[in-house]
Amino acid sequence: MWFRNLTPFRLIEPLPLNAEALTARLESHAFQPCLSHQPSSAGWTAPLGRKARDLIHAVAGRWLFCLRTEEKLLPAIVINQALAERVAMIEDEQRRPVRRREKQELREQLVHELLPRALTRSRRSYAYLDTTSGWLVVDSASPRIVEELTGALRKALDSLSIAPPRIKQSPAAVMTACLVAGQAPADFAFGDVCELQEGGETGGVVRCRGQDLTGDEIRAHLDAGKQAVQLGLIWKGRVAFVLDEALLVRRLHFLDVVQESLRDGADSAEALFDAEFALMTGELALLLPRLLELFGGEI
Repeated sequence: MWFRNLTPFRLIEPLPLNAEALTARLESHAFQPCLSHQPSSAGWTAPLGRKARDLIHAVAGRWLFCLRTEEKLLPAIVINQALAERVAMIEDEQRRPVRRREKQELREQLVHELLPRALTRSRRSYAYLDTTSGWLVVDSASPRIVEELTGALRKALDSLSIAPPRIKQSPAAVMTACLVAGQAPADFAFGDVCELQEGGETGGVVRCRGQDLTGDEIRAHLDAGKQAVQLGLIWKGRVAFVLDEALLVRRLHFLDVVQESLRDGADSAEALFDAEFALMTGELALLLPRLLELFGGEI
């Protein structure tokens, strides 16, 4: 159980529920497969997999949950082709043109006809609540998936007071200053990835991989006025990731020094899952506040 991307939110107000009460709320919105004419379905499922029943996996005040979504796959090209054939048949048989409104009605009719035969795609999205430190952390950097999960959680709870962390200094300015100085912040080392961008909406973008971030090529881009909007970092030799200007953490990777502590420590898949989750959230409970410190702390 290792998250790969992080979108962190602060809990504006303490969650007025314990794990049992939250489980009951999620159970009323549990996942149900798509019906034959239903284009999609979303609901909560056990994070430990299909053999488990608990909708929340709780460790040390941190609650893991999983949203499962299922959607029917109806490519636009398939619908458009079927629509063109239907329109051509009507025009040939009735010797009249098919108007725009009728085409839209035909499209909706075709979608209704094709949905029962469409293939389905399923996806699981994970997040956890740290009730002690006041975090909601979603395992995704995709705005659509994050909104999907937080929206479903808000629906289950009736309300959810969260917001992205508010910090005192611009992440792009601080990350750029670190590259200009050629020195990563204390406890950190540079990775080999960064993204540099010129000012303005139409500014050029340079994406660097596998490069020395203190080298002359990076320096030349910085001297030309570009700013760092993504920066690869390694924290205490334990966690590697790419941080972006919106405080999203991408390509999160827990290094061997962290994962070695799990070897020979679990005698089942469930025990390993539990140990990985406890270790991951313990590391992130230290890393996330440190990231806020890099930018002057919270407002």
